[in-house]
Amino acid sequence: MSHGDEQGYSDYGGTGHTRTRLPDQDPYGGAPRRPTRSPSRGLITVVGVVVLLIAAIAFANRGDHPSANSSPPKGTRPQAAPTSPTGTHPVNTKTGGIPSGFARTQQGAESAAANYAVALGSADMFDAAKRHEIVSTVYAPETAAARQSAMDRAYSSRDFLANVGLTEDGTSPKGQLFVSRVVPAGTKVVSSKPDETTVDVWYTTLFGLSGNASKNPVTESWYTSTYVLKWTGNDWKIASDQQKDGPVPLGRDQRASTADDMTKAVEEYGGFTYAR
Repeated sequence: MSHGDEQGYSDYGGTGHTRTRLPDQDPYGGAPRRPTRSPSRGLITVVGVVVLLIAAIAFANRGDHPSANSSPPKGTRPQAAPTSPTGTHPVNTKTGGIPSGFARTQQGAESAAANYAVALGSADMFDAAKRHEIVSTVYAPETAAARQSAMDRAYSSRDFLANVGLTEDGTSPKGQLFVSRVVPAGTKVVSSKPDETTVDVWYTTLFGLSGNASKNPVTESWYTSTYVLKWTGNDWKIASDQQKDGPVPLGRDQRASTADDMTKAVEEYGGFTYAR
């Protein structure tokens, strides 16, 4: 993981990571937290995160991928673990504010997948013009048009926006800050060919509204997205993708931050460019 202010490439995104755990009493002013998630909250989580916001994306192949081979003897293990940093810069260019120009290697594909997950899970996806730019940047040309049409329908749904807590034009209510972030924890190459690489990205999400009057406070969830990347236009682009829950770590007993602290953290903590 490389911070945008370091090692010669610029800051990316507006992503940051503030981990919270909500107590029984909602610190954002809403009703007490229930032990099970309501249908509307389930909809917010599924519809509000990355690509599976739309019913058109199939879950037919959402099963787990084969696990990696058992660890080799200590003397034969590689020096770098699957997602350990190698010191190689992922990219030094951007397209529409998204890192681009990744190397035609497995490491380049992993870096592309991680950065594309961040873009697809950002709050910019709720702005039509920015969403179109993101989709056209990260998806392969033959996939982008269908994805854009389906996502436009999903993100313009009044019911969806109401469940998220946003206004009909996709903006936050006065005095509240909308948070939608993806923070990758690791990547894994599932399969690789000269022009196609399948990558799993395991990540946590922050999603909700930060503000004293919020009824949808910022919560975290964990997912794994599988991206089939094709080499096209001298870069890796998403040809297809799917998402599944977890792995989910056990949460620690930490006091949830106040609405003011959460808002301050989201506004002040900047973004990363992700690399192996």
